[in-house]
Amino acid sequence: MPLGLRPFQINDEAAALCGHAAMKVDDFRLLLDWAEGDQWAEYLARLNDQRRGLNLGEDHVRAALLAADVDGVLVGRTSVRFQLNELLALRGGHIGYCVLPEFRQKGYATEILRQALVIARSEGVTRVLMVCDDDNAASAATIERCGGALDTVVQAGDGDVAFRRYWID
Repeated sequence: MPLGLRPFQINDEAAALCGHAAMKVDDFRLLLDWAEGDQWAEYLARLNDQRRGLNLGEDHVRAALLAADVDGVLVGRTSVRFQLNELLALRGGHIGYCVLPEFRQKGYATEILRQALVIARSEGVTRVLMVCDDDNAASAATIERCGGALDTVVQAGDGDVAFRRYWID
């Protein structure tokens, strides 16, 4: 499986927007901080700034949003956060990932997470916090396959789903 993680590029626009729409069915976002009407080139510039820690918006940290690519085909993405703020320390964690619906159950999530861990560690993150919904058995299994040790299950309020917090050393 020749999966690679890389920055989104100008020629990814059509596939990324199609994938973003497909993920809405799961109430999940492929493109973080993307808003309808955004210009793709400007969005890529914002992602580049975020990776470099420049012009960060409120509640944002230095992070990399990377495309998961298999032989030139966008199959998912990861977000690797190099530090945590209060919200990320509770619910978001250091790494988030998703696989587009048509590419699930092929081992891509595990490979995305393995490669994201290498990137996090190369940026000085030694202990990685991972979070997933308590009812997301596939994500929990992926995190555990990559060395995640369950820390706590947090009962969310206001009808939200409980979530699991894992640490990967």
